[in-house]
Amino acid sequence: MQHKTYIPPLNFSPVVSTDVSLYRSGYPMPLNYSFIKDRLNLKTIIYVGDKEDLTDEYSEFLKAEGIEFYHVFMDSCRDKNINSQINTVLEIILDIDNYPILIHSNKGKHRVGIIVGIIRKVLQGWSTAGIYQEYSIFSGGLKGDADLEFITMFETHMSVRKDKIPKYVTDSLNI
Repeated sequence: MQHKTYIPPLNFSPVVSTDVSLYRSGYPMPLNYSFIKDRLNLKTIIYVGDKEDLTDEYSEFLKAEGIEFYHVFMDSCRDKNINSQINTVLEIILDIDNYPILIHSNKGKHRVGIIVGIIRKVLQGWSTAGIYQEYSIFSGGLKGDADLEFITMFETHMSVRKDKIPKYVTDSLNI
C-alpha cells in the first residue's frame, strides 16, 4: 500500500486551531494542492500580495475545490491604503462563516507576518515581545523594523456582527 505524500506550502503554520482553523503560508504551488485539499478543507483563501494575476492552475484549483478567494492588494506596510487593506482582511476573518481560512502572501514572511501580528495583537491580546518573536521566526530573522513598528502602532475601529465572531476572539477578548 502506497501512502500519499502531502507537502504544505512554504512557511505554512496554524495561526488558530481551536474552534476554527486559521492558517498562514506562502503562495501555494501545485505540489501543495493535495495537502490543501485533503488536510485543510478550506472554505476561504486570502492572498495579501502584489501579484495581479493568479496562475491558471491555481485559479482552476480554487474553482474545483469551491474555495472562496480574496485578493487584498498589499505591497508593504508603507502602502497609503494599508489600514483599509488590513481592515478588509480582519472583516473576512471575523466572520465565522468563512472558516477554515488560509492567509498567504508570496513567501509567507512579511505581509502575512503583518496580518498575523495584528491578529495576535488586536484579536488575541498577545504581548509585543511574543508578536516580534513569531514575526522573526517566519521572516528568517530578517528584521522588518517598519513592519514591527506598524504592528505596534496599528489601531482599528471597525464594526462587525457580534454573532459572527469566532469563539477564539470572543474568548481572548472576553466579549
